[in-house]
Amino acid sequence: MGSTAHHDREGVGRRELIRRSAALGLVAVPGMGLLSACASSGGDGQNKAKAGKKTAKNPLGVNDTAKMEFVLFDGGFGKEYAQDAVKIYEKDFPKATVKFAATQKIQSTLQPRFNQGDPPDLIDNSGAEQMDMGVLVGKNQLADLTPLLDAPSYDDPSKKVRDTLRPGIVEMGQFDGEPVWILYYAYTVYGVWYSQKALDSLDAEYPKTWDEMLQVCAKAKKKGMAGWTYAGKYPYYIPFSLYPMIGKVGGRGVLDAIDNLEPNAWKHPAVKACFEAYYELFKKGYVLQGTPGLDHIQSQTAWAKGEALFIPNGSWVENESANVIPADFDLAVSAPSGIDSSDKMPFGTIWASGGEPFIVPAKAANPEGGMEQLRIMLSEASSKNFTAKVKSLTAYNGGTSGVELTPGLKSGVAALQLAGSNVVNPRLQDWYVQLEKEKIGVGALGEMMAGRLTPAEAIKKIQGFADEAAKDTSIKHYKHQ
Repeated sequence: MGSTAHHDREGVGRRELIRRSAALGLVAVPGMGLLSACASSGGDGQNKAKAGKKTAKNPLGVNDTAKMEFVLFDGGFGKEYAQDAVKIYEKDFPKATVKFAATQKIQSTLQPRFNQGDPPDLIDNSGAEQMDMGVLVGKNQLADLTPLLDAPSYDDPSKKVRDTLRPGIVEMGQFDGEPVWILYYAYTVYGVWYSQKALDSLDAEYPKTWDEMLQVCAKAKKKGMAGWTYAGKYPYYIPFSLYPMIGKVGGRGVLDAIDNLEPNAWKHPAVKACFEAYYELFKKGYVLQGTPGLDHIQSQTAWAKGEALFIPNGSWVENESANVIPADFDLAVSAPSGIDSSDKMPFGTIWASGGEPFIVPAKAANPEGGMEQLRIMLSEASSKNFTAKVKSLTAYNGGTSGVELTPGLKSGVAALQLAGSNVVNPRLQDWYVQLEKEKIGVGALGEMMAGRLTPAEAIKKIQGFADEAAKDTSIKHYKHQ
C-alpha cells in the first residue's frame, strides 16, 4: 500500500518491471490489507486430499472429487467476480464440492483455523482484519505458488501462468529467495482522489507544490468545502498519499530505509517536511470536521457528497463508493503534491503495486484445488469479468478488449503514464502489518492528524516503534536487496 523488493532479481529489476508496466499504461485496483494477526505454527494439519491425475486439462493434478474451500474478503470488489469463477471450477470438476464464503472478518474467522491446522484451500487475505503476511511467511504457513505459476495458463497451454501476468506481480509475492507466497490479483494505484468537477468549480488545477495545495484548500474552505478527509478510524489510509510524497521529496532511498527498519530512517528531513505539511492541513482547518471519528466508508461518502475535496485512497474506491459517487462526479486520481522544486523526484511520482493478496495455506486439505481456482481467475474471461464488474484490472496482462474503462480507471492509467519510471512501492505494510497499521497508522499518524501529537512527537514515536520491531527477534525481518 511501494519501492523495491527482496532478492537478487528484484531491486533495480523490480523498478524496471514497474516502469515497463507504467509505460504500458497498466492500472488496477486492490483491496487493501489492514490490521495484523499473530499466526502460530498450528497443529498437524488436516488430511490432505489424494492427488488427482495430471492431464492437459488438469495440469495441477486436482482431485476431481475433493472438496475445495474458498474464503474471500467481502470488500470494495464485492464477491460476484469470485462466485463467477467458482462456477467455472464447478463446471470443470462436476464431482467436486465447493464451499465458498465471503467475510470482512478474515483474521478472527481464519486465524483459529490456521492454529488448528484446518485452513481453507484459497483465501483472499485482505481488509481491516488481514492476517500478517510477514508472520505467515515467517512461520511457514503458506504454500509456495510456483506450481501454479509454472502450470500452463488456462487459455493457452503453450504459455505458463507466470508469462501471462503483469510486470512485477510475481516479484511482489516473494519475500526471500525464489518461492512465491502470494498472488496479488489486482494492480493498484494509490494517491489523492478527487472530483474533477469540484476542482473545476474552484477554478483551480491540481496542486503540484504544497503552497499550491494550501491555496486550493483555502479556496475550497471559502466555498464551504473541506480540503481533505480520510479514514479517521483507519488512519493507515493516510500513507497512500503520504509515503509517495516522502519518496518524491527525499528519493526512493528514504522509503527503502524505512522498509528496512534502519536506525533513524524516520528522522530524514523528507519525513519531517512531509509530516509538517500534512499537519498544516489540521492547523489551518482544512480537514473535514469530525474526520478522526469516521471510518473508510463514512469518509468516502462525505467526500463523494462534496463535503471534502481530496481523500487519500486506492483505486478500489471507485467501486467501493459507486453507490454514492454522483454520475457527473468525474472521478480522478493524482500523484501527491510535493514540497517545492527541491524535491528529489518529479511531480507525478506515485505509488502503484499489486493488491488483493490471495494465498493458499501450506496445511490446506486441497492446495491443488486452491491453485486451480486461481488459475481460472487468471484466465482472460475471468479477468475481463473482474474489470467490467469492479472497475479494476487484474494481474492478468490483458483482458480489457471490449471493456469500457471508467473515469477513475482512465485517470489511473493517465497517472501511471505521467509517472513513467517514477513509481514507488513501499513494502512496510506487507512485511510488518502490525507495525504499519496499528502503531504507525493508529498510534501516530492518526494522533497527529487529530492534533494530539505534533509532527516531531509523531516522528519520535514512530521511530521508537520501528526500533522495537527491528529488535524483535520473534518476527522475521526483510530487507530490500
